[in-house]
Amino acid sequence: MVNVQALFNNYLNIKFNRGLQAVPMEDFEYAVLDDHSAELFFSAHEHETFLAWAEELQPPDPQYSDMLNEKPILSSKFHQLDVYDEQVFYYLIYTINATTKIVPRNRYNKMNDLMKNYCFFQLSQLASITRLDDKQRRQLKDFFFFFYLYAHPVNEETLYAFSFLDQTLVHTKTNIHLGQYISLYHDYFNEHFYNYQAQLVIAPEDIDACKHLTLELLHTLEGKSKKLAMPYEEGLGEIILLLNDVNHFLHMYTENKLAFFQLLHSTVLEEQTNSYREHCVSMLLQNYATYILSFHFGELDDLIEYFQDHPLPCKLILNKLFAETIFLQKIMRQSNLDINNYPKITQFFDEEAKKIYLDK
Repeated sequence: MVNVQALFNNYLNIKFNRGLQAVPMEDFEYAVLDDHSAELFFSAHEHETFLAWAEELQPPDPQYSDMLNEKPILSSKFHQLDVYDEQVFYYLIYTINATTKIVPRNRYNKMNDLMKNYCFFQLSQLASITRLDDKQRRQLKDFFFFFYLYAHPVNEETLYAFSFLDQTLVHTKTNIHLGQYISLYHDYFNEHFYNYQAQLVIAPEDIDACKHLTLELLHTLEGKSKKLAMPYEEGLGEIILLLNDVNHFLHMYTENKLAFFQLLHSTVLEEQTNSYREHCVSMLLQNYATYILSFHFGELDDLIEYFQDHPLPCKLILNKLFAETIFLQKIMRQSNLDINNYPKITQFFDEEAKKIYLDK
């Protein structure tokens, strides 16, 4: 069974060119492709990937095919399931599995890539954050899950098809628990393996390995597994501590806001010597957006006041906050806040931030 933390460490190692030795994983291993992307391949099948194994088994889209007399493959298990629901389940399972794929960032995908990675990590953290109340955790869980899907991207139907029931993802229409569906989905192809041999490269034991990994990824999203941790790197000790322990981050901000601003000040002015360091700094700033500003947007006034004599770091921070993701755009919309009423913020916007917020 693949340990998600080991997988996550390997993911970060390849994505940010950290040059570390790969952490051994059962059943799967990463391989870098010609386009500089990377995927999990089956250890026993060097030409088949974890993400692609079921693509040949994707049910036909009922909107573009004649499926009036067709039934979902799991209809005997879930009588309330129809072919449209089956398609949505397939898309979500694919999206969860696609979390393992490493895509090189470019100017077209960098925002979505950051948001999806960030939200996956934060969903693993929420259950352990005791300095938030239940309402705040629920609000953030829905927020992170929305952007995790939105940044994939998925179609609109899949985007709104699932919701959390406590720590369990449920298909809202049918009340089918996603974890139960995933288990039975893989079991079906194992039990009917010989009917699908023409489409399958892998063996039944490999389908079992896929089942366990997909469930582990799901449990990470649901907060049922041990929370993920960003691996340590020299020079990033304090930032890594704040990322891996949101309680500590919230305590620091509540008890010593000045120390947090000083950390941001020194951090953004340091040369970003590698992409992993830059990623960690971006995550810390987005933590400030999602865990602080989403509940108290006015806290930005204190940050701007601290940096009033330091316009360069203030500009760097605000543009990373507002333009690296669209989290703050969503937060402001939910609170009925108009960015045009905050000239102290917009005066620092660069062209990218202006395009997102002002060029309407």
